[in-house]
Amino acid sequence: MSIQTTKPGRDHRIDALRGLALIMMYVDHIPEDLLNRFTMRNVGFADAAEIFVLLAGYASWLAYGRKIAKDGLWSVTKKILHRCWKIYLFQMGLVLISLLSIYQWRRFWVLPVDFLEPELAHGYSIARQIWRLLLLDALPSNLNILPLYIILLGIFPLLYLLIKCRWWLAIGFSFVVWLVVNINPWFNFPNWLDPDGWFFNPFAWQFLFTIGIYGAIIAGKHQGSFPAYLWLKWFLSLYLLFSFFEAFPWQYWGLPDLRILHVPVPAKAYLSPLRLLDVVAIFYLVQSSERAKRFSEGKVGQFLALYGRHSLEIFSLSTVFDLWGRLMFASWGTSLWLQLIVNCMGVSLLYCLALHLDKKRAKLKARLNTNIL
Repeated sequence: MSIQTTKPGRDHRIDALRGLALIMMYVDHIPEDLLNRFTMRNVGFADAAEIFVLLAGYASWLAYGRKIAKDGLWSVTKKILHRCWKIYLFQMGLVLISLLSIYQWRRFWVLPVDFLEPELAHGYSIARQIWRLLLLDALPSNLNILPLYIILLGIFPLLYLLIKCRWWLAIGFSFVVWLVVNINPWFNFPNWLDPDGWFFNPFAWQFLFTIGIYGAIIAGKHQGSFPAYLWLKWFLSLYLLFSFFEAFPWQYWGLPDLRILHVPVPAKAYLSPLRLLDVVAIFYLVQSSERAKRFSEGKVGQFLALYGRHSLEIFSLSTVFDLWGRLMFASWGTSLWLQLIVNCMGVSLLYCLALHLDKKRAKLKARLNTNIL
């Protein structure tokens, strides 16, 4: 399979879908937030995290894969390592901000004993185990997706070489590793804070990342869209309908339970098959739809795309806001006014950051074009 693809114009579906995923992740990470009753995890097996990782693979090909033929593998690999280092610094910054926020909050307000992992609840414990945090051997709750991204991005050059050799070799090898983990979930990276290891098992989630890469290659051969097969759309739509009936919280809304098979909640840690098929179905239907493309170019789509174009910064700041929202709810209750403050101010401030970063990027691009001319 040739991996030389044409470079289409920017596909706003990717940015809009990633922006929507980022907003849902912000809401989902606050258990007491009323809005998380309306996110995608309530209408299907998968949630925003799967969308985020799949699009990470897709975007990695657009950002790095297409440049290797021009700039060389080593030159692009250095850029990838620089990006990994940047993500690592963001991770360390989030750990520091989280620990300081919790410790300072406890000086003034009471928090549940289990608000922070017991191993991190006391300063002297962190002083002895700081090396675990630095080596990603200790991943606190809600701070586990950026380390996964570092691993996935770090293996991109290897995946590229496998794809260049034989595309089915890359997909096959990635699938086998994912399958092994689903058979034996103990095949994982260690986590000092959790005997089960990393919550997002990299050996399983790399398959979703690989699917995203391969999806970008296929889309690049069809002007940025997936080939639209009517029979496949019907099959995937019916599966998502089944997923909806199985995952919807009928009891929470006081409705009759309409589940068909009463399927147990599919495991998220090692990306069980039902979750995998769910997110792949969503992505295919979006990326093969001209209607979705037109939506992404409209006002709402561009609003979401603004968040998606700056995913690292938006995700990091939203993680801080998540923590502060949980602290406020834990200490002051979950009144409607506090719900409005946490959600409206959080999303608004994230939008301001995205707008600032977008303007900064536009100015930098204009300056570069001026220098070239």
